[in-house]
Amino acid sequence: MVVAGEPSGDQLAAELVRALRAEAAPFAPVFFGAGGESMAAAGVELALDLTRHAVIGIPTPGQYAKFRRFRDDLVALAAARTPDIVVCVDFFAFNGSLAERIRAESVRQAGIFQNWRPKLVQYVSPQVWASRAGRAKRLESTHDLLLSILPFEAAWYAQRAPGLRVAFVGHPLVERHAKEKASEPSDSKSEGGVAPENSPPPELLLLPGSRAGELRRHLPGMLQAAKRIEAETGAKLRMVLPQESLLEQTRPLLADLPRLGVQVGGLRDALTKATVALASTGTVTLECAWFGVPTVALYKTSPLTYAIGKRIVTVKFLAMPNLLANEAVMPEFIQHEATPENLANAVIALLKDAPRRAAVRGRLASVVASLGTPGASHRAAHAILSLA
Repeated sequence: MVVAGEPSGDQLAAELVRALRAEAAPFAPVFFGAGGESMAAAGVELALDLTRHAVIGIPTPGQYAKFRRFRDDLVALAAARTPDIVVCVDFFAFNGSLAERIRAESVRQAGIFQNWRPKLVQYVSPQVWASRAGRAKRLESTHDLLLSILPFEAAWYAQRAPGLRVAFVGHPLVERHAKEKASEPSDSKSEGGVAPENSPPPELLLLPGSRAGELRRHLPGMLQAAKRIEAETGAKLRMVLPQESLLEQTRPLLADLPRLGVQVGGLRDALTKATVALASTGTVTLECAWFGVPTVALYKTSPLTYAIGKRIVTVKFLAMPNLLANEAVMPEFIQHEATPENLANAVIALLKDAPRRAAVRGRLASVVASLGTPGASHRAAHAILSLA
């Protein structure tokens, strides 16, 4: 049984399913569960498309009730089909509770004629090292295996939850791009910072996020900043959206930027051409790091979510490259600091300073090197099959 709740987790789960099928050959497992289009394409029998219901921040009472119903339905499905292994991919706010309920149901059913005790796997650690470290003990008490994609997590868990088996499998980003390592990012300025005569203009890539709520909060400020950046630097503007459904949401905001190119998909090509990126502090910042694109990161959420997060988050940075480097390789602007003026100033400073961009690319290369080698899905599959 495989459960993923967001588009990124759906893609990761699909890659894992293909790797499990290959690693287990010729005895291919049967897969069912909840996820999205990528998992369905990989041959998973879906009882529910969870990716259509992903939310940002604190769910409303109605959303909470809906997810509780989804959870209970999936527990009932697990009890009916008694899978040997349950793999929960990311989405820990939902999947943590789901795993606990499946474990409790298997214990409740235990008896002379029923010995169902599935192995429980969490693929992608919740960010327990950033907030609510007590969740590590919760994982230790419930799960048989945690598959980590970040290099520092295994040591962190060893100190705080030594009874939990943790395997660092590497980051899936490395696997996805192993055969398509980026060329040197576009850079119209020489190392001395002086633009050669007749050189093409620099290119600014806008990456506002993958969810409707992120676009609603990020895009207005990003576009205001982009308008000033274009006027002061002559930069070519491009925006990449991950889903067609987000395109209509952006159209009413684009009137003041007629030369902004907007596309759905094609992130790799866009990153190979970008001089600088302005991006939401999500997984996409690691994509920027992979392709060596100096980036300014931002994040805005609801006032309530921010107020709670400010009290419980203990890390200094939100952008993953900054966390891995333990320094602000990417300037970050969070919540009220993510103003058009601050964003524009940071991007313009990078566009006008070629030596600084070169230095940033060097630091990003070190971050990428820490993510492991290609083969994350196959290493994850091997670790999972070792439980059976």
